[in-house]
Amino acid sequence: MSNPTDSSESQHDQQPQVKVKVDHSPKPAHATTGSSTTPRSRLTKSTNRTPKLVANGSRAFVWYILALVVVIIDQWTKWLAETKLTFHDPVPVIEPFLNWTLAYNYGAAFSFLADAGGWQKWFFSGLALLMSLFLIIYLIKAPRKATLLSFGLALVLGGAVGNLIDRLLHGHVIDFIHVHYADVWHYPIFNIADIGISIGVLLIVIDMLFLEKKREMPRS
Repeated sequence: MSNPTDSSESQHDQQPQVKVKVDHSPKPAHATTGSSTTPRSRLTKSTNRTPKLVANGSRAFVWYILALVVVIIDQWTKWLAETKLTFHDPVPVIEPFLNWTLAYNYGAAFSFLADAGGWQKWFFSGLALLMSLFLIIYLIKAPRKATLLSFGLALVLGGAVGNLIDRLLHGHVIDFIHVHYADVWHYPIFNIADIGISIGVLLIVIDMLFLEKKREMPRS
């Protein structure tokens, strides 16, 4: 006969021993709130996060309308100049500062390359077309809050398209606004498209110098 005590002790010795594994790997420093776990680094940097800029996207259509308005006004005033004015015959408007004087520009601004021989028509038309396509795309990607930037881009786009139409239809740009001071000083004759481009570039520069950095500043 076996001893019951010896039997129980033998059964106890035969039971498998469970090994407890200890994780010695370093634990990341996390801050827990409720059921969520947030890294401490994210909590400390959240206050200095750079704001995400939303692009114009489909709202660029509004700026395309503004560019179209510039084109329409430009072409309408050029039509009036062609039908009402005589070539190089000034009509006084505000003496001695402003005349309506019909003139043709075969070159770029300030009659640059005006006497190049004809190839400049296609050269400047190609540049204007590339610029217009770039502005159309850039208006979509421009920040929605950058109103002044988009306004300037739309003005430049309208002016570029207005003068491009002239080059393709007539082979030259129609100018008629003549600013001067008596016969002492004369500014190169220009048009509405030129005004749109000039104001647009000025607005873009103002945005780049004073407003762009404010949009990119981290939130406090």
